[in-house]
Amino acid sequence: MRSFNDVIKYAKERGPKIISVACSQDKEVLIAVDMAKKEGIANAILVGDIEKTKEIAKELNIDLDGYELIDEKDLAQASLKAVSLVSEGKADMVMKGLVDTSIILKAVLNKEVGLRTGNILSHVAVFDVKGYDRLFFITDAAMNLSPDLQGKKQIIENACVVAHALDIENPKVAAICAKEKVNPKMQDTVDAKDLEEMCANGDIKGCIVGGPFALDNAVSEEAAKHKGMSHPIAGKADILLAPDIEAGNILYKSLVFFSETKNAGVIVGAKAPIILTSRADSEETKLNSIALGVLMAAKVK
Repeated sequence: MRSFNDVIKYAKERGPKIISVACSQDKEVLIAVDMAKKEGIANAILVGDIEKTKEIAKELNIDLDGYELIDEKDLAQASLKAVSLVSEGKADMVMKGLVDTSIILKAVLNKEVGLRTGNILSHVAVFDVKGYDRLFFITDAAMNLSPDLQGKKQIIENACVVAHALDIENPKVAAICAKEKVNPKMQDTVDAKDLEEMCANGDIKGCIVGGPFALDNAVSEEAAKHKGMSHPIAGKADILLAPDIEAGNILYKSLVFFSETKNAGVIVGAKAPIILTSRADSEETKLNSIALGVLMAAKVK
């Protein structure tokens, strides 16, 4: 899949899937869920303050007759119930509503009904950038502050789960640093080369890993040629592995605000997709994120 038009198209073919919404009394989330239902990619179970949810739906002219409604006003309990619906197989993914991220993630990691796998959780953003012939995956821009080598390995593996769900069988992963040469004084460049070697040795599977790369020679073949780089990933990267959350978050927001893009995001590393959209995200971004979750759930099935 090379664009969000492809993502939506295949989500319609492989859906619909069921979203479990934690704390459903949220205007933006109700709009996104209703859009997904109308597109035929997902339905939803709404867990939360149902009286408030109905009031918001009425204001938005959203018909709730086709939704299962579960009344639970306590935010922590609503989050736990929403997650348990996924662990019980009654829903395919969980989506954050009007609740703090820390509360829903605590429910996701609950030992009894949660979705923990033993892997770290990481954020994967997908961008459809005007002028490029492929989707870009950026990770991790939201969860892990300064991952070590093993953390970066798991972040790559999580990103590959998303890429594989979009039918990218062998994604090219570029470990992004400030420069494309190893410098012992810059630990991230050392990690990048170690990750490349780990992939070559079979310790990281389902992708091709290279690094270190500067951003320009990871995404632009012309820039890579100017640098005399012959690496098979040079200029052709699909997944951009940020060295830390600072770089990842700045890259993410730069694309959102300074370029013409479409995007989506999902938390990976649990047994099911976790959709945590920002209130600043557009309705289109929220719909794209749901579509991403649908394709991931379809891949698991």
